Amino acid sequence: MKKFAVVLSGCGVFDGAEIHEATLTIYSISKHGAAYDIFAPDISQHHVINHLTGSETDDNRNVLVESARIARGTVKDLKDFDAASYDALIFPGGFGAAKNLCTFAFDGPDCRVNPGVEAALISMKSQGKPIGALCIAPILFAKVFGGGAEITIGQDKGTAEAVEAMGAIHKTTNHGEVVVDEKNKLFSTPCYMLDATIAQIGEGADNIVKAMLEYI
Repeated sequence: MKKFAVVLSGCGVFDGAEIHEATLTIYSISKHGAAYDIFAPDISQHHVINHLTGSETDDNRNVLVESARIARGTVKDLKDFDAASYDALIFPGGFGAAKNLCTFAFDGPDCRVNPGVEAALISMKSQGKPIGALCIAPILFAKVFGGGAEITIGQDKGTAEAVEAMGAIHKTTNHGEVVVDEKNKLFSTPCYMLDATIAQIGEGADNIVKAMLEYI
């Protein structure tokens, strides 16, 4: 049975992992006969957003602890990730990918990537294994791999320009489409970077998982 590592960035679109994207990704992995483990870094969230009002709160939350909400309590610390134990690595989106896994939301192309995230990306790539990302998460590929990596974040002009400022090549996409960088084995799909329905998110998650399985 093929096995995915799924990296989350908290719980909730505005300050963590996008719950629809995360859930539909692991659903698609299971539906296609593969297994998965869920990982998250054991770090503090950049901030906490009230998802009802959109305002920032004074709370302090931990990315690993919050990710456990989606993982139903079964989540591993990203520092314990071993690329040799997995066939593929995938990152659902949500602002947490741009706030907690890296600082793109605040620093744009000058962002910093969490060391554990960067180590996981580099170790999987060095072993020639497929790596996927949904929504805004492909900016991790642009920052870590740059140098001609082909990715998509959908159709947002400003984000696409930032991607290319980091040295990556941006491909414009629509709902459910997957950009496959065959040379680097990178896979990306826009999901909620577009004005999407949950059915369209499911299509994107399913398509990226199927595409990655073809390269395992």
